[in-house]
Amino acid sequence: MRQVLFVVMVFMVMTACDPSRVYETNYDFPDRYWAKEIHPAFKFDIPQAGKYNLYLNVRNESSFKNANLYFTYYVYDSAGEVLDSKLKSEFLFDAKTGEPFGRTVLGDIYDHQIPLTSFDFKHPGAYVFEVEQFTRQDSVWGMRSVGLRVERTTHAVTEP
Repeated sequence: MRQVLFVVMVFMVMTACDPSRVYETNYDFPDRYWAKEIHPAFKFDIPQAGKYNLYLNVRNESSFKNANLYFTYYVYDSAGEVLDSKLKSEFLFDAKTGEPFGRTVLGDIYDHQIPLTSFDFKHPGAYVFEVEQFTRQDSVWGMRSVGLRVERTTHAVTEP
């Protein structure tokens, strides 16, 4: 029993270490929908100037009604100036078959890590990332969470 517990603990420690990750957190939607007026924002620190990859983490249910998610993201500096902004569309389900993309977490819940950009931060310091949904509905049902992952780049994110 002790050996099994030891192996599990070692596995957890090894998988928790991610040297490229600078920041990662998610915003949970308590009622499982993303209302148009909710714009999750994430404040993060860049330790040194250079290129960093930004990813949008999305967790959705199979009850999500659309094949794709439209969203706009913004990157602000500490003075509130917009450094980057882009409207994007990402398929969460296959448009023909309806099969979900992403990896399943718990049955009908799927995780996606959407590459956004390789951004060149000119200065270390505090930055803010904000995201808003841009679908035609006021609320997008079947959304569990969205989040941001920032990692020091070893290779640039390729945008579609």
